[in-house]
Amino acid sequence: MTPTLAQPHLPRAGTPPRGVDRCARARDWAEIQERMLVPLYEAVYERLEVGSGTRLLGLGCGSGLALLMAASRGASVTGVDPSAPERLALARERLLPEAGLDARPHGAARLVEGGPDDVSGPDAPGFNMVTAFQPIGCTAGDSEGLSGLLESTVPLTGRGTPVVLVGWGPPERCTTSSVLRVATKLADPLRSTGSWRPALRDDLEEVAQRAGLKPDGSGRVACPFGYADTDSAVRGLLSTGLFDAAVGATDQVQVDKELTEALHPHMRRDGTIWMPNVFRYLIARTR
Repeated sequence: MTPTLAQPHLPRAGTPPRGVDRCARARDWAEIQERMLVPLYEAVYERLEVGSGTRLLGLGCGSGLALLMAASRGASVTGVDPSAPERLALARERLLPEAGLDARPHGAARLVEGGPDDVSGPDAPGFNMVTAFQPIGCTAGDSEGLSGLLESTVPLTGRGTPVVLVGWGPPERCTTSSVLRVATKLADPLRSTGSWRPALRDDLEEVAQRAGLKPDGSGRVACPFGYADTDSAVRGLLSTGLFDAAVGATDQVQVDKELTEALHPHMRRDGTIWMPNVFRYLIARTR
C-alpha cells in the first residue's frame, strides 16, 4: 500500500495536547501516514520532469519523504519547517550525509527549522521549483498565511518558476471525509478555525491569486489511505494533528473510541482499512 493524510498546514501548525509524545507521533507520521501521498508526489515530479537540474524548495517539509523522492531523481533539495522539529529530525536521518546511511539520494540536501527567509542570502542558489505538499481544503482556515508564505518565497526564485499547491478533492470522492467529521463533532464548540469543512473547487486558485501567482495547469491523483489494521489507522490519523482540538475538548480515550467506530465501515474482511481518496494539485508560476 502506498496510499497520507494532511498534516496541519505550515503557517497554522498547532501544539499537540498535553501528554502527547511528540517523538512517537512524528514517528507514526513518518512510518504510517506520510506515505499515503506518494502517488501525488510521483505525479507532480513526473509532470514537471524533476531531475538533476532541479533546485527544489519544500515548504513544510516535515519528515522529508517528498524531498527524498526528489533527491533520488537527482534534484538538489532544501526543506523548511518552522513548527515540527521532531519530524525534521527524521528528515535529517533520511537525507543528510551525517546520518551515516549507506545508501543516500544522489541530490544535495539542506534542511532548516524555519521559513523561506532562513534559506535566503547573497550566496544562496535560486530555486527553480517550490512545493507546498500539505493538502488544504480539509479544515476551516487551513490556507491562512499560505499566500503570505508564498509571497516571501518568490524572491528566492526566477520568473516562471513552478509552485505546486495541493488540496483535497471533492468530498464525494474522499472517503476519509466521513472520518474527519469525528474531529469536528468532538471538538464542538471549538468549531471555527480547525474544524472540518468540505473542499471547495477554487481553494488552490484563490491561494495562488492572493500570492500573485499565475495558474498553469492542474491534475487529480488517487491517493487511497490503506492501513494494516485499525490500530495503525488510528495512530496514523492522529499523527496528522487534525484531531488535536478534539482531544483537547474531550480526552484521548474518547477520541480513540469514536475514531475506531468511524473506521469500522472501511474495514475489509482481512482486517485492513481501505479508504479511497482523490487529491488535486495546482501548478502556479511566478510572474
